[in-house]
Amino acid sequence: MAHVELYTTPICPFCHRAKQLLQRKGAAYTEHNVMLNPGKRAEMVDRAGGARTVPQIFIDGRHIGGCDELYALDGQGGLDPMLRAQAS
Repeated sequence: MAHVELYTTPICPFCHRAKQLLQRKGAAYTEHNVMLNPGKRAEMVDRAGGARTVPQIFIDGRHIGGCDELYALDGQGGLDPMLRAQAS
């Protein structure tokens, strides 16, 4: 399986939706709570090219974007192949 990372906050409904989709797909993920760890927020902004909103999602180090982008990728049939890929 691919290595999936999410930068989230516990009060974000879009974060919950993104995690629900990944759970339905059976994908394991690492969650970084940027509310509890300001250092992770700075890391997220840097990795996401300046994006400050949550969630920010990465699959095998590739920036996917937020919840809407994750669902769009799934709708286009691109999420499942990415999740099946071997992590580098």
